[in-house]
Amino acid sequence: MGRVTDAILSPDGIARLREALTTAGYTSLGIAERIGPAGTVGMQHNDLRAALRSTTGAPDRLATLIRLFVCGQTEPEQAVAAALAPLPLADAIEAGLVEPVAGGLRAALEIEAYGDQWIVSDVDAGMRPGQPLPPDHVLGVGGASTTLAQSTIRRPVGTALDLGTGCGIQALHLSTHAARVTATDLSERALRFAATTAALNRLDWELLRGDLTDPVAGRRFDLVVSNPPFVVGPGTTTHTYRDSGRAGDAVCAELVAAAPRLLNEGGYLQFLANWLHVTGEDWADRVAGWVAGTGLDAWIIQREVSDPVGYVNLWLADASEDPATQPARAAAWLDWFDANKIEAVGLGLVTLRAGGHDDPAVRVEDLRQAVDQPLGAHVEPWFDRQDWLRRQSADSLLGARLVAADGLQLRQEATRGPQGWQVDRQLLALTEGLRWVEQIDPLVLALVSACDGTLPLRDQLDVLAAAHQAEPAVLAEAAVPIVAHLVERGLLLPSEA
Repeated sequence: MGRVTDAILSPDGIARLREALTTAGYTSLGIAERIGPAGTVGMQHNDLRAALRSTTGAPDRLATLIRLFVCGQTEPEQAVAAALAPLPLADAIEAGLVEPVAGGLRAALEIEAYGDQWIVSDVDAGMRPGQPLPPDHVLGVGGASTTLAQSTIRRPVGTALDLGTGCGIQALHLSTHAARVTATDLSERALRFAATTAALNRLDWELLRGDLTDPVAGRRFDLVVSNPPFVVGPGTTTHTYRDSGRAGDAVCAELVAAAPRLLNEGGYLQFLANWLHVTGEDWADRVAGWVAGTGLDAWIIQREVSDPVGYVNLWLADASEDPATQPARAAAWLDWFDANKIEAVGLGLVTLRAGGHDDPAVRVEDLRQAVDQPLGAHVEPWFDRQDWLRRQSADSLLGARLVAADGLQLRQEATRGPQGWQVDRQLLALTEGLRWVEQIDPLVLALVSACDGTLPLRDQLDVLAAAHQAEPAVLAEAAVPIVAHLVERGLLLPSEA
């Protein structure tokens, strides 16, 4: 365990590589313009045919870099040397950027254009079909890393920590709004790539080697993010990017338990997690149990659920494991699921906040509807609404002026019968953001319709009570939890917000 600073190239080599990438136009925009709309769309779906057609036989440096690092092609030595200049080709080979093969040179590492920045990682499995990933493989940009990046709160902070940084994707994002970034990983190889990513982008990160929170014991941060090795299984480790060495979902429970020691007051921890759905057990109770006693506010949302067979097959394919050994590996993994009565695996986002409250808000729920990205833009407002609700007594809530959210939509479901259309149910739906849909009755609809910020909730309820010949106090008592729920969901908002 300790500090790691060495990139795969010397500072001069990094500067030369940066110059090569910059002058060739090897950026997301440069690549998109070079290969055109069809090539760009195809590349997003791992279909490289249009990109190859647009660069085949082209003498320009950008075309060579695209074919080399995006399309995984073998290119002539002379063309590669020209594309990487002023970085000497010998230095590129020694650093492991490219490697000699029959017919020329191919990429030995991946240099991915990420906007106008670059990320260095191991070559994607798709470029080496049929070859199992080595145990210390370092992933590049993928679905999980993109999900976490989209889900992270992007408020300015003083200190940020990326636990299990890999090639440095999350640290790169943290650098846009954190004054100081610390990143850790158990893999020395991953940290060298992260150091290279930082150096290429002229960023200075504190890189520490060690398991999970060990390298930062005794330290606190304003924001902590993690894409941990969350894959659930018997606790064996075959690939460091996915396997924690802990059985089941213990690594995620461990991160939650560590959060109170990691966060400054008001700080957030956000990480992707997998959790077990055990027969006879409510998965939400299981996950809520991780938070019990921590004193932290928590919003834990389940975005996907996978059956055991699909889950095991997914992760075996992800590592391109040898087909000859997959049946045995799959059987052993599934036997472990059966022995532990695991009927499914949930995937989602855990957000914890050191709010300093005696009565922390803890919500564990499904959020499998489509949401507007970035999700992170909607996470902190959820905690803000919790704070607002926490400050309200029943009486003060009745005195609040509320407004309906922008874009709120009424939907009706009706069945046609002998008497014409009969409304079966009415739904209020957010058409943007988290896109919650709530079933309501006509009385709640009338209340929400009147929420324009001009009258206190109590006055609105008095009007409704008179119209429906109801007792105002009874109606108010029934309305308080309903209104609180609609505020939490963001369908109703305090007028001052």
